[in-house]
Amino acid sequence: MRKLVSLLAVVALGVGFLAWAGTNRTVGGGANGNQSGSSRPELEYLKAVNSAAPPQDPQLLFLLMGAYANANQQAEGAEFLTARLNEFGPRLTDAQKSLYLSAIGLLRAQHASTISLLHRIGYVKDTSAMLDQAKRLSGGQIYVVNWISGVVRSQIPNFFHQRRAAQDDLTWCAANIAKAPDIGWLREVDFRLASLALTDGDQVKAQDYLRQSGYKSFDKPVVLTTPFSEDPLSGHAFASRRIAEIVPGRVYALSGFEFTEYYFVVSDNRRELIGIDAGTRTDSAKTAYEALRAYAPNLPELTTIFVTHSHWDHIGGQTYFRGLNPKPRFYARSNYQEEIAGEINGPESIAKHFFGERFNLEDVRNFRPDATVDRPTELKVGGTRIDLFPVHGGETRDAMFIHLPDLGVLFVGDFIMPYIGAPFVVEGDLQGLLDAIDVVVEKNPRYMLHGHEPLTRNFSSPDMLAQLKTNLSWLRDQVLNAIRRGDTRAEIHQANLIPPGLLSGRPDALLPYLILREHVIDRLYHQNVGYWQADLEGLDQLGDSDHAELLVDYLGLSEKQFVKAVEKMAADGKYELAASLL
Repeated sequence: MRKLVSLLAVVALGVGFLAWAGTNRTVGGGANGNQSGSSRPELEYLKAVNSAAPPQDPQLLFLLMGAYANANQQAEGAEFLTARLNEFGPRLTDAQKSLYLSAIGLLRAQHASTISLLHRIGYVKDTSAMLDQAKRLSGGQIYVVNWISGVVRSQIPNFFHQRRAAQDDLTWCAANIAKAPDIGWLREVDFRLASLALTDGDQVKAQDYLRQSGYKSFDKPVVLTTPFSEDPLSGHAFASRRIAEIVPGRVYALSGFEFTEYYFVVSDNRRELIGIDAGTRTDSAKTAYEALRAYAPNLPELTTIFVTHSHWDHIGGQTYFRGLNPKPRFYARSNYQEEIAGEINGPESIAKHFFGERFNLEDVRNFRPDATVDRPTELKVGGTRIDLFPVHGGETRDAMFIHLPDLGVLFVGDFIMPYIGAPFVVEGDLQGLLDAIDVVVEKNPRYMLHGHEPLTRNFSSPDMLAQLKTNLSWLRDQVLNAIRRGDTRAEIHQANLIPPGLLSGRPDALLPYLILREHVIDRLYHQNVGYWQADLEGLDQLGDSDHAELLVDYLGLSEKQFVKAVEKMAADGKYELAASLL
């Protein structure tokens, strides 16, 4: 999977910060290392978006910055963004200008070690002045501006006298974490404060900050701002832990307790609690439910759980809820067994990678709902009207929307999971996704709540989804035409397919299209092309040992040469190519 994992759509601030002083390195030193063209469709898309108009969503600006950094094209990125700042300047607010300057300053910081020593002092001073200007324009109150300033200045040699400014910026960030995009941004703040304390010789304070950062040592290769987290036992989580009241006192959303979201609704008569989905594991279900009870101790008993679809991460915690007294009544689609059958035949090792070593496939295999739904159904629980709509959806055939019209809430599960089905199993239906969008548009909920936090954040508007349907329909036609022409999957990706009118249309449709584009292409290609392909892929049964034999025995590559080649690819931003050799 590429750097921009759809669920995300997180603000990627590059793969790391280069030291301001140190040995020069080659930027784009390989034959193709400095290409900005078709081999980087995400970069080209983000350039097109940022060229059309100043992005209303700052993520699009910083995603472009991150794409340039990941491609090791910092100089080109700084030049591109500087040109856009000059072009759009009269249309920008001071706050927008501060974001451009911060992004440019960060790219310049990453590029600094390639500047000749003769010019580096002036280069560093100019970049520092740029960060100062960004802070003035922002009024010192935009978190990402202060964060970039503090993180960059903390790595400038003492010769430039930036330590005090770095300390002030980082201290402000630590005190104003509520203004950050996510609490995860505090990790780098603590780490940089630890580094400053270490430089001052204060070992106690340095170790204290280091412990708060979560890092084990001062030797780390990358800067992390993502809210994602992962550990071997608990698996992956998409958000920091939090409980939000979507409808105050009525609808609760629990994020970051594990791979999926938990939702609970207090009934109209306040006598019953209704759950949406059952989570992935018994331990995480217990932790989430007990956290809710601690947060709102006067909630009524849980009586009913509706399942949006029978994937691992939505029914795996059902054993815990079955153990409650009284036992809640489960509702699911009538064809749930078909979905489970496909899941249990897949590699369990992949499931454990995402869901953690504590994940137990038997909890999925043993799921049995108390009631099944095979048609649109209206019922009441504790006086609350609940409309159940079976849909095909983009991910599974057993999807079900749970609509609470009086509260304006629609629970949609994973019908628009960007991978068009889990990427490690054979499933997914783009037409099912498009049809389900029609249902969402018809219901027009005030709150559309998905099975994973990034989906709720990026796919929250029925009107935007209507436009996205048009864009995806166009993309499908282009992909199928390309397949009929005999284009390879890589060639289709590199075409950087952008629907007519997208760049001048709804601003909130720009990021969702990018999130889905890569995976729509992949899913359609694999659904319409057999395992024999025109470029001979699929005709052989060669494994890793065969490729190793080719490289070592026939091409005569030593381990040292092999490692050097991989490092060179990574330095040129060719991460996928480097990974293919490992």
